[in-house]
Amino acid sequence: MDWTGVGISILKASVVFFMVLSAVPVLVWAERRGSAFIQHRLGPNRVNIAGITLFGLVQPLADVVKFLWKEEYVPAHANRAFYLLAPVMFLVPAAMAFAVVPLADTLVLDGRTIHMQVANLNIGILYVFALGSLSVYGIVIAGWASNNKYAFLGGIRSSAQMISYELALSLSVVGILMIYGAIQLGEIVHGQGELLFGVIPKWGVVTQPLAFVLFTIAVFAEANRLPFDLPEAENELVAGYHAEYSAMKFALFFMAEYMAMVTGAMLIVTLFFGGWQIPWVSSEALRAAVGPIPAVLLQLGSFTAKLGFFLWLFIWVRWTLPRFRYDQLMDLGWKIVLPLALANVFVTALVLYFGRGLLS
Repeated sequence: MDWTGVGISILKASVVFFMVLSAVPVLVWAERRGSAFIQHRLGPNRVNIAGITLFGLVQPLADVVKFLWKEEYVPAHANRAFYLLAPVMFLVPAAMAFAVVPLADTLVLDGRTIHMQVANLNIGILYVFALGSLSVYGIVIAGWASNNKYAFLGGIRSSAQMISYELALSLSVVGILMIYGAIQLGEIVHGQGELLFGVIPKWGVVTQPLAFVLFTIAVFAEANRLPFDLPEAENELVAGYHAEYSAMKFALFFMAEYMAMVTGAMLIVTLFFGGWQIPWVSSEALRAAVGPIPAVLLQLGSFTAKLGFFLWLFIWVRWTLPRFRYDQLMDLGWKIVLPLALANVFVTALVLYFGRGLLS
C-alpha cells in the first residue's frame, strides 16, 4: 500500500473539511451583517460588549454561547433513537459532498501527481447527486421522530420540495455533460479553459446560460434557502422539522444548511464559471510564468473569489425576496423549471448534432 498517498489523501480531506467547517461561522457573521444592512436591522451591527462591536462579531459569539449552554432537551414523546440520529444524517452528506470538487489544477512535485481535490472519482457529479439525495432523509426523520405536527409538516414539505427539485437539478447539468463530454468535475473545468471563437472563455454559463439559471434555482431549493425555506417556515410551522431540537442538535442542522450552501456554490462555480480557471490565462502558461506551487495558489484564489461571490448571492437573495407559497413552490418546480430543463437538454442535443463545430 502507498502510505504516502494515503497520508496525502487524509491531509487533503482534513484541510478541505476544516476550510468548509470554518466557513460556517464566517457565513453566519456575513449573514448577520448582510441582513442588518439590507433590512436596517439594529442588532447585528450594533450589539456590543462594553461598547466594543468587533464589526458585528459579538452577535455570532452570543449564538455560540447560546448553543453550548442551552439545555439538551429530548421530548418525552419523541422516538429517541431516530430523534438523535436525524441531525447526523443531515450533516454527514453535507460534509462529504465537496470531496470531488477540484480547487485548483493538478500539482506535480518530485514526480508525484497530487490532485487538488479530496477524491478524483470517475463518477464525479453523480457522487454529489447521490449524497444530496440522502440529506432529505435526515430532515424527514427529524420531523417524524419529533412526534410534533409542525415538525412533521416541515418534514413532509421537505421531502416533496427536495425530491421535486432534484430532478431539475440533475437535468440542468445534462447539457454541461454533453458539451464537455465528461462527468468528472476536473475534466469539466479543464474543458472550460478553452476559448470560444478565440475570445470568450468557454465557461458553462456561456455555453449553457439557461442551465445556469435553472441549476441555481434548484440549488437554492435543495439548500432550503429563502425563497425556498418551506421546510422551516418560522411564521407558519414554528421552524418546521427542527422545532423540537435545541442546543447543539439544532446547531448541527444549522451547520449542515451552511455546508450545503457552500457545496452548492462550489458546484455553480465549477460547472458554470470555470472553477479554478483564470480567464484568458491557461494553466500551462501560468505554471511557466510563476512556477507550479504559486500557480496552484493563484488558481485557489480564483476559485475562492468566485465562491465568495455566490455565497454572498445566497445571503443577498435570502434577505431580499419573500418566501413562496407552497403551491407556488411546486408549480415553479414541476411546471416551469423541470420542462425548461428537459427543453434545454433537447436543444443542446440538436445543436451538438447539427452544429458540431459551433462550440469548439
